[in-house]
Amino acid sequence: MSDRYEKASLLIIDIQRDFCPGGALPVPGGDEVIRVVNRLMNEFGSVVATQDWHVPGHISFASTHAEKNPFDTVMVNGIEQVLWPDHCVQGSKGAAFHPDLDVERLHLILRKGLRPYLDSYSAFFENDRKTPTGLSSYLREIGVSSLWLCGLAADVCVFYSAMDAVRLGFETFVIEDAVRGVDVPPGNVSRTRDEMKTAGVGFMRSTDMVS
Repeated sequence: MSDRYEKASLLIIDIQRDFCPGGALPVPGGDEVIRVVNRLMNEFGSVVATQDWHVPGHISFASTHAEKNPFDTVMVNGIEQVLWPDHCVQGSKGAAFHPDLDVERLHLILRKGLRPYLDSYSAFFENDRKTPTGLSSYLREIGVSSLWLCGLAADVCVFYSAMDAVRLGFETFVIEDAVRGVDVPPGNVSRTRDEMKTAGVGFMRSTDMVS
């Protein structure tokens, strides 16, 4: 472990089969980040991975809504919800971590999006923006002061997790060569990156982190 990252956590977002090529909701090049992520794990005092973990018929699935298609938006209990293809259903092959991810080195697996009528992009809060996942309390309990984010997708769950991390007072970085974006709508990757930078999120490549 590097002394520099002893009080830091590597936060691995949703590197699951369904978000990689061949999955139900593939992020272009999603599996390309795994080699980088595996290499970084030993550098950090804490390694946390999130998993989308939806019930069948989840509110975020387009198939749950009559006459709606993937990437349409609807309002659910006052929350704007993007509709997605069915993905990461609890216990399914698609919900599993990608087989190349070194799960033996994870200290914590946090499952999100379990509630049938509430989605969860951020690792810290459900999409109502007030129901906590418990991750912040866990990180503070073990003395983590900075977070380094990687995984999928850069413009959705990585974005929301990074923005919440900054808001909660963590020093926050995104590892640029260890994320990939879905870019829906087109330009979303650039927009969210700019928004993260404005909020105080730092960006660094893995090659600049490890000697």
